Amino acid sequence: MAAPVSASTLPKTPATPPGAATPNYTPALASLTVLFFMMGFITCLNDILIPYLKSLFTLSYAEVNLVNSCFFGAYFIMGVPAGLVVKRLGYKGGMLIGFLVAALGCFLFFPAAESRTFALFLGALFILASGIVTLQVAGNPYVSILGPPETASSRLTLTQAFNSLATAIAPYLGSKLILSHLPDLKKLTAAQAAAIDVSPVQKLYIGIGIVLIIISLLLAFLKLPKIEHAPAVEGDTRRAWNYRHLLLGLIGIFTYVGAEVAIGSHIVSYLGQSEVANLSPLDAGYKVSIYWLGAMIGRFAGIFILRAAKPGRVLAFNAIGAVILVLISINTTGAVAMYSLLAVGLMNSIMFPVIFTLAVAGLGRHTEDASGLLSAAIVGGAVIPPLFGLIADSTIGGGGVHALRWAFVLPVLCYLYIMWYGARGHKPAAE
Repeated sequence: MAAPVSASTLPKTPATPPGAATPNYTPALASLTVLFFMMGFITCLNDILIPYLKSLFTLSYAEVNLVNSCFFGAYFIMGVPAGLVVKRLGYKGGMLIGFLVAALGCFLFFPAAESRTFALFLGALFILASGIVTLQVAGNPYVSILGPPETASSRLTLTQAFNSLATAIAPYLGSKLILSHLPDLKKLTAAQAAAIDVSPVQKLYIGIGIVLIIISLLLAFLKLPKIEHAPAVEGDTRRAWNYRHLLLGLIGIFTYVGAEVAIGSHIVSYLGQSEVANLSPLDAGYKVSIYWLGAMIGRFAGIFILRAAKPGRVLAFNAIGAVILVLISINTTGAVAMYSLLAVGLMNSIMFPVIFTLAVAGLGRHTEDASGLLSAAIVGGAVIPPLFGLIADSTIGGGGVHALRWAFVLPVLCYLYIMWYGARGHKPAAE
């Protein structure tokens, strides 16, 4: 059974000699906010890329969700290897590798778009996601242990807030640069799809790749504090997966990412339905920003809320709020259906940082391994959205709005598990 949190299992912050000043972590946290901003921006662009590729290649909901399967599948395949890279090279080395690999993936969008080959898009996305995985594995635990353990959730929520700032900007910018070039039609013919301009996608991702290279060069010259973990206790043969609250946290990350991505990836299609808002892809794309703006607002508020309230209780409260909002949306029409679904972003806000910090609490020397496992659990974004797409493509309601509404039951089930984890499942088991 897993041991309860104790001083011997907590990571050590850099040693401070008696009488010396307290280490200044502000530069390190500032650099990490840039890292989280870029991760959020790149990931959220998938919400715009999906409807774009759906039109470009005339794909079904299930087929276009291969974008999510490929992107988030990288977390499952590369999560543990990324953890080993970070363990060997350190947090800074892991971040540098992550930025460079992500930049390579961005540059590969140019030949993928030039050849109009869906498989090449998926390949570029996988390489891009592999870089993001390494950034996640290095960045998340580094933030959580860069200071007092009792404020870990608040610190990670702070950096995640800047992640959400990026996710609020990305849909608007992506819609302006990408979706504005799509014909305002619900269904395109093969000839119309072939005439779609791919240069906006090429220019956007080349620009992102250049920015990532610049950030990696700046990071190389930045001195980050080194974190040491408590040494292993003699006779302690436990591994990260021996901790119950971590294993349950893996399911929490899996369900959270799956639910958030499933909803975010289909907002454009959902708001385009006549019974909801009947919006064009461009106008619906702008609305996606509201979903992610809610996450940003919630995370900035969470910085203070999580210092005053128990993180587990806040997590359970937000999860039940998400359940209520989704159920309202799928049982109403018009503005109520639209804005209740968009408001789920506010409920999502603190879920990832809280689940992550609750899951790694007290793991000490196992923190990097646990981070790799938790990053692998982000594969929920590759599994749940395709299942969502299969339901949306079903014959219920002729594959139209009714089928799409039924698909939202899947995120509801995910949020119910997260509610339980916040209320009970995160508590470390007694020896």
